[in-house]
Amino acid sequence: MSRTRVLSDAEWALIVPLMPSSDGRRGRRFRDHRLVVEGIIYRYRTGIAWRDLPREFGPWQTVWKRHRLFAGDGTWDKVLTALLGRADAVGEIDWDVAVDSTIARAHQHATNTTRRAGGPSELHEAVSRAG
Repeated sequence: MSRTRVLSDAEWALIVPLMPSSDGRRGRRFRDHRLVVEGIIYRYRTGIAWRDLPREFGPWQTVWKRHRLFAGDGTWDKVLTALLGRADAVGEIDWDVAVDSTIARAHQHATNTTRRAGGPSELHEAVSRAG
């Protein structure tokens, strides 16, 4: 298996019917969807920046723009829904849920509030004026 090949032919066969067509769009026709989708998967799998995407996937700008387009037009939502539905139908998903009731407390300095420092407190000023 190649370093940049991330989808098997069987996996790609499940995804390809859900990919949008570039027919009716202005500009150039879409490049190979598989190459771009594999670039997106590779980027998320490795955690690299878009600019560091290997050249085998084509220009990083193309991969980034297509990812953004697919996120905006609902393509990724359709892919996720279809793959989850298929996996559920064949019993590959266990829908048991675990709920964790852990409480995370933040330190007082972790807040984003500002505090006046250096002068008398507002309470001290109010007491001075009243008395």
